[in-house]
Amino acid sequence: MFEVHQFPVRGQPLAYLIIAFSTATIIAGLIILINPEIIFGLLRRNLESLSLHVLAVVVRIILGLALVVCAAASRFPTAVLVLGWVSIVAAAVLAIVGRKNFKRLMSWALGLTPYLGRIGGVLAILFGTFLIYAVA
Repeated sequence: MFEVHQFPVRGQPLAYLIIAFSTATIIAGLIILINPEIIFGLLRRNLESLSLHVLAVVVRIILGLALVVCAAASRFPTAVLVLGWVSIVAAAVLAIVGRKNFKRLMSWALGLTPYLGRIGGVLAILFGTFLIYAVA
């Protein structure tokens, strides 16, 4: 009659991975609110690094797969599933666009930071909080 869900998705290490990612996202959001240059300066300094591009793709793939796997047992299965697939598609797009366009995209986004940086920090905190609530 009623489905009973256990939270967090017990026995699924991926749920704990989502919680760890979300905690890091919340911390980054708080740092952006307090001193945006710490995060955005780090990104600017590493813009030429291949590892930044690879990290952007790999993190999105891992997070996306974890969200897809844990979606059914979460508090918001459809939303978590959609976020998982969006993350996977974003990873594919970032992988396909190549280094030059990735650097152009990052430069464009970092150019918006004087105006929208702190809003991004708030959104990061909200996103991380939502994911923790959804799977915890």
